[in-house]
Amino acid sequence: MYIEAVPNRNSPPCILLRESCRQGHKVSKRTLANLTHWPPEVVEGLEALLKGGKVVVVGQDGQRGAVGAGFEIVRSLPHGHVAAVLGTLRRLGLETILAPRRCRRRDLVVAMIVARVIDPRSKLATARGLNEDTAFTSLGEALGVADADEDALYAAMDWLGPLQGRIEAKLARRHLQDGTLVLYDVTSTYFEGVSCPLAQFGHNRDGKRGKLQIVLGLLCDVAGRPIAVEVFEGNTADPSTLARQIQKVRDRFALQCVVVVGDRGMLTEARVREELAPVAGLEWITALRAPAIRKLVEAGALQPSLFDQRDLGEITSPQYPGERLVVCRNPLLLTERRRKRQELLAATERELAKIARAVSRPRRPLRGADKIGLRVGKCQNRFKVAKHFRIKITADSFTYERDEEKIAREAALDGIYVVRTSVPAERLDTENTVRAYKGLSKAERAFRSLKTMDLKIRPIHHHLADRVRAHVLLCMLAYYVQWHMQEALAPVLFADDDPPAGEALRDSVVAPAQRSPKAHHKITTKRTDDGQPVHSFQTLLADLATICKNRIQPKLPGAGTFDQLTRPTPCQQHALDMLAVGL
Repeated sequence: MYIEAVPNRNSPPCILLRESCRQGHKVSKRTLANLTHWPPEVVEGLEALLKGGKVVVVGQDGQRGAVGAGFEIVRSLPHGHVAAVLGTLRRLGLETILAPRRCRRRDLVVAMIVARVIDPRSKLATARGLNEDTAFTSLGEALGVADADEDALYAAMDWLGPLQGRIEAKLARRHLQDGTLVLYDVTSTYFEGVSCPLAQFGHNRDGKRGKLQIVLGLLCDVAGRPIAVEVFEGNTADPSTLARQIQKVRDRFALQCVVVVGDRGMLTEARVREELAPVAGLEWITALRAPAIRKLVEAGALQPSLFDQRDLGEITSPQYPGERLVVCRNPLLLTERRRKRQELLAATERELAKIARAVSRPRRPLRGADKIGLRVGKCQNRFKVAKHFRIKITADSFTYERDEEKIAREAALDGIYVVRTSVPAERLDTENTVRAYKGLSKAERAFRSLKTMDLKIRPIHHHLADRVRAHVLLCMLAYYVQWHMQEALAPVLFADDDPPAGEALRDSVVAPAQRSPKAHHKITTKRTDDGQPVHSFQTLLADLATICKNRIQPKLPGAGTFDQLTRPTPCQQHALDMLAVGL
């Protein structure tokens, strides 16, 4: 740091506290504080300090004594992770997507998005983290919203909600084109409270019994970037959400030719026949359920000899005219399904044996077909393999045995799945069809990040339907920023930053994905090729958070405060360079 006097035409010169810094190969300088209003003797004293001098004080008796320190740090706010996330958001142009011109509500929405990536909290806690008196990061100061409270954040959410359609349309124009693949998947998340009209009882995926829930439908591009999200009532069935997505893709995004990829629970036979097939230019990729696969075997369309040489192949069937069926067999999936089935059968038998002993015990035996059936039904609902048992219940007896024929018939299909598509072979060959269906794992990864690992969309405490939708949209936009950060930071994360090398190690597209040699090296050594530590995304953010914005008070009479940033470590600077952002 140094003091520089800048000429100011006919006015007195401007006295500035500056610092030299390096940006790439270029050396530049930046201003830390304006000292023009300081008394000249104070400026001279500070300049002497910066040159290595010492401060001395003269007491009333004329004795001189040295002051041990020339500066005092009055406050430190973590800043590096804020600069990384906010810089990435601005580099992506997300501020402009939200609103073309800066306004306070846009700044508050940006603050909530950045805060969701850094440390997801309630809106009250987020407001406290922004406030100047209670801030635990530099985010509020960086965006000029250090005076915001929770009511201001709620008002910003109310402003954001009506903009969702325009925001999603802009993201679609950026990442989707005619003929592209679109990944669509659905999940649910539990809800706190009972007063929101969206919160209903439904198929609970979170294991939270007795909790209301909402259903989320997420639309991603083929790389897994989130494009659009929609909130449905908690009792909405997955297939019934599809029609809204088709309308969104065709009308709002203006895509006339698109391929929708959905799982077999989403693109059911009825949805394909009633909603997809009649739409010109709309193709789809999904998979068959186990009963449909069994019908193919019984009709002779699917022969076990198909897998003698390869683990995948195409077949045709009169049941699916004009469609392609790609049959795949995964040996690892076969082993896992058989192991799981045997464990469930054994666990069911143990519970049924307890019921049989209760019925036959001499003292206080279990009697009554209704009571016995109630106990048996509880066991069946728990393990879900009742179809593999023959059960007989009377008023005073209970017997059971495995149905080996049914078990063998189901086991014959272990490891086999059939990908079903309307896309012609000249547009998408066999292997790429399977690869496209497997791409749904990217949408599932987005749900894991949104719900549990990073962004923690749940639990939801908002009671107004529009605010619930705005909250979900904020989380989706936060994942959009995080997705791009993880892509840029992949070389220093445990993620595989060389997927083609891993793909080359696979025998076929049906085989499980393989890590590249570079990823194996990072995982085993915990170091990158240049010796830097390998991080997860969250630990890297925590490392960047140690770059602080320090409020410094010179120990000089009348001196004002100025800010000084912590010097980044080589690892931190490398991460910032990869994100193409500065402090």
